[in-house]
Amino acid sequence: MDTPPYARIAGDIKRRIADGRLRPGDRVPSTRQLARDWDVALATAAKALALLAQEGVVIAEPRVGTVVAELRGPGRTTGRSTGRRGSGQAGREPGGARERVVRAAVELADADGLDELTMRALADRLGMATMSLYRHVSGKDELVLLMVDAVLDDHPLPGERPAGWREALETSARLQWAAYRAHPWMAGVTSLYRPLPSAALLKHSEWVMSALADTRLDATAKMNVHILLYSFVQGLAANFEQERRARAATGLSDEEWMSAQEERMRAVSESPGYAAFAAFLGELGEFDLDLDRLFEFGLRPLLDGLARQIDQPG
Repeated sequence: MDTPPYARIAGDIKRRIADGRLRPGDRVPSTRQLARDWDVALATAAKALALLAQEGVVIAEPRVGTVVAELRGPGRTTGRSTGRRGSGQAGREPGGARERVVRAAVELADADGLDELTMRALADRLGMATMSLYRHVSGKDELVLLMVDAVLDDHPLPGERPAGWREALETSARLQWAAYRAHPWMAGVTSLYRPLPSAALLKHSEWVMSALADTRLDATAKMNVHILLYSFVQGLAANFEQERRARAATGLSDEEWMSAQEERMRAVSESPGYAAFAAFLGELGEFDLDLDRLFEFGLRPLLDGLARQIDQPG
């Protein structure tokens, strides 16, 4: 008779505890994570954790999650954890091991996009079992946070901030652009409504607020300046990832896609009501969209406009 799925999941976690991949105090994957990794219903994953809890293999810790119970004697457990926990799994793992996981995840996201980055795909790339990744990160959310920090740390802010607010904001914008340019998936990670609690992103927030500290702006205006600068960079950079997805979905380059739309575009522009646009197209001729040039074209006017708000008396 086949072993039911919940029992297979429980057995796999027990094996990982037995061979040391999961140790007392380590967090075990959540119900939702188990359901995703094993392709089972949430109820099945919950049943597996309930079985392990009944057997004393794991224990629920407030504000932490489900962790491996403390071993006491051969094959025996107590109902308590060792307390070996903290902010995630990082404190228990060699820095090199965790960094290897994060860098491999960045490489996968760079190649295929963030949507294609799964714990299973990452484990395959690293040559390890999927569940063993949870010794290094608690799940994909934490992994993405670490990826963003790693990428931005590759483009560090200078040790000393320029004296003027304008130079400081320009420095921040250019470094963020370089990071987004190299890793297009980053533009879709965070939103204005749900900002990512990234230490590296917060360094830019600190940098901007320090630059604006002695200006005439009130707190709301400072936040608006910060949001506008970030949105300018992120909004342009988002097009890199959108184009990657479109190319993957259609098999066409942007030039090939535009060529396929040319006849329809001409028909629309030459129809009544589009005279100004048709004249503009005739004047424009060939146009090569270059986001790097567009970034340069837009950054100076943005800063010029902010200068009128910041430097001129109200």
